[in-house]
Amino acid sequence: MPLFKNLSAYDDRSARLAGIALMVLSIFMFSFGDAMGKFLVGTYSVGQLLFLRACAALLLLSPMIWTQRHAFLHLERPRLQLFRVVLSTLEVAAFFLATVYLPLADVITYYLAGPIFVTAMSAIFLGEKVGWRRWTAILVGFCGVLIALRPSAQTVSLPALIALGGSLSFATLMLITRSLRKTPDIVMASSQFVGTFSLGAVLSAFNWVPPTPGSLVIFATAGLISVTALFCVNRSLKLAPASVVVPYQYSMIVWAVIFGFVVFGDVPEVATIVGAAIIIGAGFYIYLRERDLGRPSAEVNPPA
Repeated sequence: MPLFKNLSAYDDRSARLAGIALMVLSIFMFSFGDAMGKFLVGTYSVGQLLFLRACAALLLLSPMIWTQRHAFLHLERPRLQLFRVVLSTLEVAAFFLATVYLPLADVITYYLAGPIFVTAMSAIFLGEKVGWRRWTAILVGFCGVLIALRPSAQTVSLPALIALGGSLSFATLMLITRSLRKTPDIVMASSQFVGTFSLGAVLSAFNWVPPTPGSLVIFATAGLISVTALFCVNRSLKLAPASVVVPYQYSMIVWAVIFGFVVFGDVPEVATIVGAAIIIGAGFYIYLRERDLGRPSAEVNPPA
């Protein structure tokens, strides 16, 4: 990515603007890729989507995997690396499985709660100190999740629970990623796609639908978009401080609503919009508190 490297040589203001632009672009691409995935699982199985999408992504990454192959030889904490890949694979599968039955905006809303879950689990499982302000924000964020979920005997559905479970897996994944910060980016990215490739290969073998040439193009495009978006996020965070670019990741819900309406005719319910607004507000407050306290904050990166 020579263009992205050249951007690092710009002055501080230009670098920040470039970082913001790359973050906004990456969120658009992630959202576009998610919409393509939802479109595909209307005809093909989730396993087939994971398999063909990962094939395209790994083909694009293969030159970098080869040139940086030495990075794969001595990994820190290999068992934790494996657990991270398993979690990543399951949460991506849960995400696209939920989109089969739910509007895209609903699924994204549950995933936006990831940073809130990360902060709560950091206190419970890692013993990190969380003050009353952030605990209050966590409780407010959970209220937002409940509003979006609309819990009752009639409204709580299995797809909604799958999406919420995927969000919790995503939060755990972010915690593990935080503890593996020394692992090279190419290892992090490629291992996630190897995981979805493996699960997709197993699942699609039981329900393979011969893809049309047009569908193959969409499968490949979805994989290429996810890789490109991932590189944009990484470069954005190197060009500008996280406190500058991370808030733009919450624009994900805007794109989810737009794509959901334009492509699938989904009109978000008032409860979803209110819940998403509360989750975003709570998550943004937690992020600002962690920044002020000098703690590494969780990012709102969509499923790879």
